[in-house]
Amino acid sequence: QVQLAESGGGLVQAGGSLRLSCAASGRIFSNYVSGWFRQAPGTAREFVAAINWSGFNTVYADSVKGRFTISRDNAKNTVYLQMNSLKPEDTAVYYCASRERSSIGYGANEYDYWGQGTQVTVSS
Repeated sequence: QVQLAESGGGLVQAGGSLRLSCAASGRIFSNYVSGWFRQAPGTAREFVAAINWSGFNTVYADSVKGRFTISRDNAKNTVYLQMNSLKPEDTAVYYCASRERSSIGYGANEYDYWGQGTQVTVSS
């Protein structure tokens, strides 16, 4: 079993930045893909970004492209989401997820493990 723990959420003004972290522990599968999703009240969980094991392949939702950057430090079993130029519509609970396959997935049902989520609130 893999445990994921997010940190770094909080309240920020529009135009500001936050960096989320996701630390993995437990039976960690090598060569796994990591992703970030978010969910605002009354909406479905949506894909934000994903990264493969090597870090050479990253993908982003159109809504965050150019503003968010996903990265990873495999020595620390940690994945990061750097969020810049934040907008009020970025307000949501952000979830870290991992997928025990080497190919990147875009759907929430393609991921095997999830963190508990961290709240990000962007004020206007």
